[in-house]
Amino acid sequence: MKKFYSDVIQYRGSHYDFGFFQGEQLRESSILPNREKQWASRRNRHFLINPEAFISVISKVAPAILEEIDGLADALEMDMDEAFRLFGGYYREYIRSGCSIFTDSDFMVRNYDSHPRGYEGRYTFYAPTDEGYAVIGPSMQITGRIDGMNEKGLVMGYNFTHSKNSGDGFICNMIGRLILETCADAEEAISLLEKLPHRHSFSYILLDAEGASYVVEASPRKVAVRQSNVCTNHFHLLDEENRYRQEETRQREQTIQNEQQRAANPYEAFKVMNNPAHGVFSNKYDASAGTIHTSVYFPKELKAWYVIGPDKEPVIFDFNKWLEGENVNVRQIKGMLDYHRPFVNMGELSDN
Repeated sequence: MKKFYSDVIQYRGSHYDFGFFQGEQLRESSILPNREKQWASRRNRHFLINPEAFISVISKVAPAILEEIDGLADALEMDMDEAFRLFGGYYREYIRSGCSIFTDSDFMVRNYDSHPRGYEGRYTFYAPTDEGYAVIGPSMQITGRIDGMNEKGLVMGYNFTHSKNSGDGFICNMIGRLILETCADAEEAISLLEKLPHRHSFSYILLDAEGASYVVEASPRKVAVRQSNVCTNHFHLLDEENRYRQEETRQREQTIQNEQQRAANPYEAFKVMNNPAHGVFSNKYDASAGTIHTSVYFPKELKAWYVIGPDKEPVIFDFNKWLEGENVNVRQIKGMLDYHRPFVNMGELSDN
């Protein structure tokens, strides 16, 4: 087992200022140099095909995020095409991942399964003063969100289905950010997901403060909505979009359903996902399917739990107190994973 950590980022202010603040941090971080090493062999595929299309779409949904990217570019002394490539979340390739989610009317618990080399180790609190809702959750590609909750109690997580037959559009982590920053409840989030262009096929799991829980199956071709409280890595409605082999994801879905029936409270539901003895937590890191973090969100209470690695007590955040101006005292969230290479925020990588 090796030690890993996520840095806690807190900011209140305009999107441009938040972008500039993050850019100043990135100048002293190993994240961007490590990303460039990882993407070197696939660099041409990471460029935006059409920046104008990205600007046109995001300007209609969340124009302030353009200001955030502008602030990042200024702090990093970077031209905007490069900033869009790194932070725009549009047309980019995506590393395959697993992920499992269970919801109750009062909480969502989520395992994020992927490869540690793609994890940037940033857990963010951001309250915009210009437009958009405040959001708590781990980031991906700086501007995107892996999962999270906003000030209205809307909770979001996503699960990978496949990246074949991709289209022009946003990738999952930017879609997650757009949902959380612009939508007050599940109904608004569903409407947004039906309008957005999707790069790949993912399920977006939504829970709001009213206890409504939905799975939105989204591909570049079609979007379908169902009510459910369990989601892994296959579609139920858009069956034609599924991968050929579905045995593992369907078995994991059944395991969650069986194990969660015996969970009497949120902590026990969390342990079902985080304790390897229950058969949901995964160590398959080299296959981009190992559990990196487990998150729990409580939309009515505006509280969040987060832990890196297996069988560990979660760090508990009171998002409501943070919204009232009380900063959290945690600077890093530490954990252990059965993997030998670090996250990209933990120092310069070699032999990528």
